[in-house]
Amino acid sequence: MGESSLSEKYIQQVLEIEEQAHAIYAAAMHEAEQLPTQAEQEAQAIIDKARADAQEKARRLIASAQAKEECAHILAQAEEEARRIEALAMSHSDRAVDYVLDRVAGRE
Repeated sequence: MGESSLSEKYIQQVLEIEEQAHAIYAAAMHEAEQLPTQAEQEAQAIIDKARADAQEKARRLIASAQAKEECAHILAQAEEEARRIEALAMSHSDRAVDYVLDRVAGRE
């Protein structure tokens, strides 16, 4: 092998190394260009999930509040019905006591 053959071999190796370096640089630049888009997509996915979670939590809170309101309404109706029944029972009790007293007193 002559000196010119060695020089050509080194030049060829240098050119190959430069070509590889250029390919690595181009790949790195392409990846760097993709990072903002990828980061934006990931951020949007996080935002979308947070929004969906917040909406679901709000839906559950509203449903819970409505259930509590409905329970409170049912409880109020039940208490009103209990007071009405108690008043009716007291009225019947008073009449029953009057009837017994009348019977004992001989008025009937």
